[in-house]
Amino acid sequence: MKLVNLSIAAAAACLFATSAHALKTEDRNLKANGQVEYLKVPGAVNSIGEMFTEGEFYGRLRSNMFWWDWDNAVAGKTADNNMWGLGGSLVYKTGFYKGFGATAGFYGTVPMHDDNLVGTSVTNYGKAGKDTYRTRLDGTEAAIGVVAEAYGEYKAGKTDVTVGRQMIDSIMLASNDTKMVPNTFEAAMIENKDISNTKIRAGYIMSQKLRDHQSFHSILAYDGTTTPAKVNENDDSGVHKGLSLKNIASLKEDANPEMILITAENKSIPNLKLDAEYVGIKGFFSTAIAEANYQVALGNGWTLTPGIRYLKQMDDGAGKIGGAALNGSLGNDKSGVGYNTAAASYRDPKSADGSILMERLVLANGPLSVMAGYSDVSDDADIIAPWRGFPTGGYTRDMAQVNWIANTQSWMVKADYNFDKAGIVPGLIGALSYADMNFDDKKMIAVASDFSDRSIVHLDLIQTFKTLPNTEFKFRFAAIDADPSKKTDTTLKVDGESYNEYRFEINYLF
Repeated sequence: MKLVNLSIAAAAACLFATSAHALKTEDRNLKANGQVEYLKVPGAVNSIGEMFTEGEFYGRLRSNMFWWDWDNAVAGKTADNNMWGLGGSLVYKTGFYKGFGATAGFYGTVPMHDDNLVGTSVTNYGKAGKDTYRTRLDGTEAAIGVVAEAYGEYKAGKTDVTVGRQMIDSIMLASNDTKMVPNTFEAAMIENKDISNTKIRAGYIMSQKLRDHQSFHSILAYDGTTTPAKVNENDDSGVHKGLSLKNIASLKEDANPEMILITAENKSIPNLKLDAEYVGIKGFFSTAIAEANYQVALGNGWTLTPGIRYLKQMDDGAGKIGGAALNGSLGNDKSGVGYNTAAASYRDPKSADGSILMERLVLANGPLSVMAGYSDVSDDADIIAPWRGFPTGGYTRDMAQVNWIANTQSWMVKADYNFDKAGIVPGLIGALSYADMNFDDKKMIAVASDFSDRSIVHLDLIQTFKTLPNTEFKFRFAAIDADPSKKTDTTLKVDGESYNEYRFEINYLF
């Protein structure tokens, strides 16, 4: 692959990379996923008027650039390209009067690059960089300007209730604000911490707005009726295309279903962290997750933390509507020879039952953290998770990858290093990882899966400078080396899945 050796050498020279935040101001942290963590927010006030006069504005300016370098361009599918967006956000938080407060956030981005690769062909080559703009029905690019957050909040003791447009972070759902505009939800959430060392949350989620969308839409339905299809409804990279508007309507189900979310976190036992999560969408499926991480002190500052996560997906109609495969090849609208071939690669092509078992070890000491993880998806159905929270996240999922396809085994090694904390390079932290993903050959050959076996080298470098306060620079690189011998498109004689990706982001908080 072009530039791979040079890039790997640069990564090795930098040694390690990190998932910790680098930018910290008096009132905010900027986390690795791009999400802002508020350290200081308005407190209690004495009147409704003071709710607003004592409120606070939080501003952010950002630039995000992307370069894609494909080993082989494939007509109508891939092409070398670059994307650049300039934008930012302005968030306002009121004070709290008798426990009541509110938050509103406007987010925007403007595409700065030449859109000659999009245009009338309606083929969007932007890939991950498409989140710097939104796509019109004719395939051309447009700016995004949206009130992505607008919620009311009520606090009473250790209970917090939020209603409206908001960020939600769990194992399966995430704001994932690594681009220009965050992934947010229209929902009602309640959080309680009355039980010692325990946090419980429950939510009723009605709609979602993905990062490159201007409006809120179904949390589940895929719009395969427009050209390009990736415009309306849910078009996340992990979307189930078989759960399309057409298929859902044909079985008289609701294309705008609600989701029930329940999470629990407990730290009652020293050094042990337990997590549980439930996601339920009536008439489609439900997912239950259990996770445990236990930290062991090894001496001389070293710790070892074994972790395990188990995910179980239970069918409640999604299999009959969309089939077991995320790419839609087993949907209710499919039939004939192609369908039969794809169906033969799954144990039950009309079931959405599935599961994943994940394990990891994390070795840490001061500025250094090293992780080794493994995941094994059962040979049943693909896992449905189009909400930017990744089922294998923190174990084997790497940048821009989907590895929760049935009968996929993945492993990853990752090293984080904080050069600033180590006293080596002020303001520098970084991350270097290697992942290997082994997809099911029979599903690829049958075109029931769109993914080929691959290895990924991924480097993150984050830098801040004392001379440039409140500003963070982030460089990201990934080299994907896919196996051309296991392409789903059997007519393609070249490797069309290998590429180098470069990202450069600047954030300024004010």
